Amino acid sequence: MPNVCNAPWNGNDCPRFFIFAAGYGGAVEPLLLSCAWLVLVLGLALRALHQRNQFQEVAISPAPVRNAARAAFIIPARDEEHNIGSCLGSLLAQNYPPDRFDVLVVNDHSSDRTLSIAKALAERKPRLRVLDSPPLPPGWIGKSHACWIGACAVSPDTEWLCFLDADVQAQPALLASAIAAATRDRLDLLSLSPRQRLGSFAERLVIPCGLCILAFCQDLGKLQSQQSDQVTATGQCMLIRRSVYEAAGGHCAIRSAICEDVALARVIKRAGGRIVLRDGRKLVASRMYSGWRTLWPGLTKNLVEMLGGLVPTITTALAATALAWAACLIPLADGLSCWQGAAASCLALVPASAGSAAIFGLHIAGASYFGVPFWYGFLFPAGYTAGALMSVDSVRRRLSGRTSWKGRTYPVSSGRWLL
Repeated sequence: MPNVCNAPWNGNDCPRFFIFAAGYGGAVEPLLLSCAWLVLVLGLALRALHQRNQFQEVAISPAPVRNAARAAFIIPARDEEHNIGSCLGSLLAQNYPPDRFDVLVVNDHSSDRTLSIAKALAERKPRLRVLDSPPLPPGWIGKSHACWIGACAVSPDTEWLCFLDADVQAQPALLASAIAAATRDRLDLLSLSPRQRLGSFAERLVIPCGLCILAFCQDLGKLQSQQSDQVTATGQCMLIRRSVYEAAGGHCAIRSAICEDVALARVIKRAGGRIVLRDGRKLVASRMYSGWRTLWPGLTKNLVEMLGGLVPTITTALAATALAWAACLIPLADGLSCWQGAAASCLALVPASAGSAAIFGLHIAGASYFGVPFWYGFLFPAGYTAGALMSVDSVRRRLSGRTSWKGRTYPVSSGRWLL
């Protein structure tokens, strides 16, 4: 499923969907409430399954033997000493003709060993170049600036630009497979959702819940339709046709965007380019965060932008949390009432239990999808609660007029995100 930060949906539609779902209750008879709960859960499950079926997997392609398109990997890196070595090693091991691709690291003023690690590797690998990003100009976000510096530095005959985060590790077939898919389907931007490696309790608790909300809310078919001005993308891995990138203004055109990946996809789509997000879990893997210390600021910096505004962010988070806890409370209420002798509640316990079992099963399946212990699927109400708290903090940051990430503080406007 796509990364939480880097795969947005129509934030104005999602809260209405959840509010409608959470609006049952009050004086409704127990049987009606429980049946409505079952129907709701089945609807959510079918919607998630429909989205998953539209999320196509990129086929693994053999290495090209001749006439390979020239490409360049561009990796913006800031304080990535724990990731940069494995990332670059995986890119240099691509089964692509060695003389047809380059790897560029743009060091974005790292304060750790990122630069020294990359330079040491570049001394042994002539296809690897390491650039130092100039001072950040006013109005620029650091990552977009580093990406722009890298894109301007590639050789003139480069046809494809592949932007990767430094926490991504690639399989040898990544470049060949991505270019083959983009060429076959006439794509201008192919974004690949990596396999998420979740190591800490915080990651395993929160990230699957966030991606479940994506599956419940987004309409992938609409987002990827050329008739829609909406887009979805993840900046962890983006392959872009260079001519289209330059025609749209590249990262320079979205220099101040906090969610730079979606902003870039949007300007390319508006310029007539074709944008697609696909399942790249067989080709790329990533661990974005390493616990609460990085996960909390990493998500809160742009949740408001992801969810479409301040009001949609709060309503979506609260409604999703209410529904998550309803999976426990509705059967519990019916069970207690049945134990006290209410016959209608005994009957209502059947659909209530079926609905709750289905939603627990959905999250247990999600835990399996992410390769974490199955019992995390039973903790999803706590995951949505943590996500709601992050949403509140994200709104607070937006209202304060600034947000921070990796030692930098950026000004943001809260006015345009009220609704």
